[in-house]
Amino acid sequence: GEKDALIVIKGTLFGMPLVSAAFEFSFMAGSMGSVVGARFVRAVEQALQDSCPFVCFSSSGGARMQEALTSLMQMAKTSAALAKMQESGLPYISVLTNPTFGGVSASLGMLGDINIAEPKALIGFAGPRIIEQTVREKLPSSFQSSEFLIQKGAIDMIVSRLDMRHRLASLLSK
Repeated sequence: GEKDALIVIKGTLFGMPLVSAAFEFSFMAGSMGSVVGARFVRAVEQALQDSCPFVCFSSSGGARMQEALTSLMQMAKTSAALAKMQESGLPYISVLTNPTFGGVSASLGMLGDINIAEPKALIGFAGPRIIEQTVREKLPSSFQSSEFLIQKGAIDMIVSRLDMRHRLASLLSK
């Protein structure tokens, strides 16, 4: 198994250099703790050093509560790294898979130059039960689905996993 919830790789996509990261949901629900934050920042730094795009595939239950404040600090740390990426003009594409919640969705997950979601992915900050208890209303059954989010303009496109490589290559070649 993995040693933490984020895997980073440097390679090519149809001949284009790329740095990519992927959350491993099977490791503590893909939660973002200090190691995940450090790996993510190093991945961004590698993309900047190599002057190449960065793509992150998120699947997370959110911040790693076992690490308390250290975990929550990763939201700011990863967002600051992505601000440097944006300043450089290099593209960052965020791919949201099922599920992507909490601190990951509230930071690096929604900060892409392009935000892509897979079909039927559930994406949000808090789960529907918590939101319903807070607002004291019943939410639509499609609430927090990628299809709901694209209708509301929160994501840029929905792309199936089978088509993802070709769509990413097309977007990055422009």
